Amino acid sequence: MTTPIKIDFVSDVSCPWCAIGLHALERALAALQGTVTAEITLQPFELNPDMPPAGQEVAAYLHERYGMSAAQLAQNSEAIRARGAEEGFTFRMERRTHIYNTFDAHRLLHWAAPSGRQLALKHALLKAYFEDGRNPGAHDVLLDCVEAAGLDRTEAQAVLASDAHAEAVRAQEQFYQAHGIRSVPAIIINDRHLIEGGQPAHVFEAALRRLAETASQ
Repeated sequence: MTTPIKIDFVSDVSCPWCAIGLHALERALAALQGTVTAEITLQPFELNPDMPPAGQEVAAYLHERYGMSAAQLAQNSEAIRARGAEEGFTFRMERRTHIYNTFDAHRLLHWAAPSGRQLALKHALLKAYFEDGRNPGAHDVLLDCVEAAGLDRTEAQAVLASDAHAEAVRAQEQFYQAHGIRSVPAIIINDRHLIEGGQPAHVFEAALRRLAETASQ
């Protein structure tokens, strides 16, 4: 008998640790097949809600926001690349030249949720940005990701041409911020238990196994 678990994965498309955390979580769930069945819903969080459409160069942004030097940036990029490789995700950090606005990506993820293809779209968006170095705020890139995820390009184009789902995305962002989410990824299990950060797969597996055992008692 498997234990159903509800997972809200709060994250941003431009967050490397969110890519790591999502892949690690999926690896953990694969290891728990037959023990846990999970329903994952992707929830929006914008690291840079005021970022203009043209974006900002990565090194300038990280120096301005965190005081990171060129040497620290290189070290950080290598650490991210190595952690991604551990979880089966490829980072090509040299192709990520800019930080971009991701609000329209979140609108499309909200639109995709009822289709059951939300996770597929998220993976396509992460690949476009972190592997291919494309702008996840540009509409042509977003539409290519929609197609890659098996969703309807024409419907998505209509969403992008309007303000559809904007109010719902902002409401969800405000909800999680009001409940203390200040950094991502934030993984909320059954509306009660919080796991923060891009944890290794074994950490997610152990936590989910404990929750499943508790639920079955």
